[in-house]
Amino acid sequence: MNPHALNVLADTVQHNCHISDARHGADYSLCVYLMKMREYYRWEMHLPFGAPLGKDAVGDWLASREQLWEGLEDAELRPLPIDDQEYDPFDTDAINASLATHGLVYSSGLGQRAKPHFFLADLECHDAVGGCAVYVAADEHARDLTAPPAMSLGNSIFLRRESLRRMLWEKLESWRWSRPDNALGRAFACYDFDRDLDGSLDAMADREIANALLHEQGEVAAGGLLGEDWERMLLDLAQTPAELMARAVRDHLADCLVTLPRLAEGDDPPALHFYLGNLTHLRRDIFPALALAYDRWHNDGDAASLAVAFQRGRAHWQRIAEQMLELHHDLGPEAASPIKSLVEGSRL
Repeated sequence: MNPHALNVLADTVQHNCHISDARHGADYSLCVYLMKMREYYRWEMHLPFGAPLGKDAVGDWLASREQLWEGLEDAELRPLPIDDQEYDPFDTDAINASLATHGLVYSSGLGQRAKPHFFLADLECHDAVGGCAVYVAADEHARDLTAPPAMSLGNSIFLRRESLRRMLWEKLESWRWSRPDNALGRAFACYDFDRDLDGSLDAMADREIANALLHEQGEVAAGGLLGEDWERMLLDLAQTPAELMARAVRDHLADCLVTLPRLAEGDDPPALHFYLGNLTHLRRDIFPALALAYDRWHNDGDAASLAVAFQRGRAHWQRIAEQMLELHHDLGPEAASPIKSLVEGSRL
């Protein structure tokens, strides 16, 4: 693809990203929003990690970006121009088939609160793993405010190396504010971030991109167990606490199916530290047995406790997920409150 065509395509994808951000920027708390915008600015300005960000420059950019978004909330997503054809921005399979010869990869999908995510990147590699098409993205040409490091769409898995490095950097920065003795700090202590920031980010990203693949393989396996009704349920639960709980339950099921067994088998302390340190507060809250098993493993070397936790979790979270689907089948959108109560009463 010649530079002009790439620029036009990237601008189109970025335009669609702006529309998504315009509609969903208010989904975040003010603190989270400002942190995300700082790193979005760093990405857009191609600034290295650790480079100081000028307060006035970031402020001016933020005001300009919010002004742009104000005019895009009601705008229509644009089709993607590739090789004299136009593609619906959600037709990911057809788009990637057209981009295959250009060394590019694209993805679209719906995240939390039904927020559309789009990205366009250089393709690092493409492989088939366990019946899934796996795309590893390198440098990104277009992205939205939220850049998930990994996602699955049907039987395709997308791993975003640049977004993963950026996520690791953001978590390192947050941890450094108070440097607590926790799982995340133990994960960072396995690398030499103080003397070699970029090298350590690369090494950690290499390890964690493999573990992100495990999680997405678990997502595909969980999807096979739960069926297409799960996605319809998520749309009906969008922007309710039940949506977040449904995603947390499925994440636990995915990890109990694939991620945790593989991490336990691999005897990989940095990966286990990061896995526990990266759990959201909600996921910790509904699965306290996992944190207790991690503590026993960390303090006493009791790996068997981890195996017991994910074996129990596999059956438990599948059962809860199926009960959620039954509630949705019976109540439709009115199932949000009963689903929330179900999960709150089903901690493991």
